[in-house]
Amino acid sequence: MKKKIAIAIAALGSAVVTPAAMASDGCSGLPSYSDLKTALHNATFANTQDVTKPGGNGGFNLHMWGTVVNRDGVVCAVAFTGGDRGDQWPGSRVISAQKANTANAFSLPGLALATANLYTAVQPGGSLYGLQHSNPVDTAAAYAGPSSAYGTRYDPLVNQKSGGVNVFGGGLALYNSAGKLIGAIGVSGDSSCADHNVAWRARNNLGLDHVPPVGNIISGDSARPDNIVYDITNGVSAGGWGHPVCSEAAKAFAASPVGSTYSYNAGTATSHFDITAPALPATR
Repeated sequence: MKKKIAIAIAALGSAVVTPAAMASDGCSGLPSYSDLKTALHNATFANTQDVTKPGGNGGFNLHMWGTVVNRDGVVCAVAFTGGDRGDQWPGSRVISAQKANTANAFSLPGLALATANLYTAVQPGGSLYGLQHSNPVDTAAAYAGPSSAYGTRYDPLVNQKSGGVNVFGGGLALYNSAGKLIGAIGVSGDSSCADHNVAWRARNNLGLDHVPPVGNIISGDSARPDNIVYDITNGVSAGGWGHPVCSEAAKAFAASPVGSTYSYNAGTATSHFDITAPALPATR
């Protein structure tokens, strides 16, 4: 009897821990949880000298959620920049996954398409009107518990397909050093323009921004094929792929070189300013 109980407990423990303990082999070549958290944190804090709060991304200076998916849309990692899951908009966790899914689902080896590029096309009368209603979020996967695991390396979304389509800034396809499309990153937690800016820098931090300057270039800039496009005047996008301007600061960032003035490492939880960053719980 004791042997049967022991076997049952072992089986239960395996069922609870194994699926979320680490990303599947399908995530090989993509950022780990620590990689994502570090890159996201550095991107969010890149333009501020105050290590206690985000800033300089053209939005409301808020903390961020980030999600990485592989080429099949399977979630490989979910992370946030605050000290706890409640330090950034709770609703942005699933939105970040939506954005990653969208950028991956609608990008190709010869066509890098950011979620920001879809805004105009999905408006009534637009060439992609209705796209935002396709590929709905898998709510069972998106809201599986426990909530205390959200944004940690044990997030229930890991190894799941979240689905969903998002049509404003924050989602970018990931291309490795060989120019191969391997998945996407989604960022959410601030204005949509700031989300794009943070995602843009996070992708650069991860070294996965080798977007081939060939094929269809939505932005019109071969150096930044999938950058956000600010060409809407009187409600009309000149190129058909425009995104609204959230702020002049956000617009200026999109045209500036990618750089970082703040450095944080999720493994050591310290900054290069020699100020101790919030310690990461042992389960993360």
